[in-house]
Amino acid sequence: MSGAKAAIYILCLLASAGCAALLVRSYRQTGTRLLLWAAGCFILLALNNLLVVLDLLVIHSVDLLAYRRLTSIAAVCVLIFGFIWETDES
Repeated sequence: MSGAKAAIYILCLLASAGCAALLVRSYRQTGTRLLLWAAGCFILLALNNLLVVLDLLVIHSVDLLAYRRLTSIAAVCVLIFGFIWETDES
């Protein structure tokens, strides 16, 4: 695998983890629950990106595709659930 692809995967991991950290910090400051749902989504997306890095760059003997798909589906489900929950509460 080329160094450019590895750099992109690592930058995606850092970006999603950074977004998750900023969302958690904003939730702690404001208490807005939609920020909590978005933070949960980005935490799962960061985990997904970590699994991508591990699967494609580090571990070559085990296929982590099922776990990668599970974390991405879980991230989207958390965000959709949060949108629905907050719409019902309003």
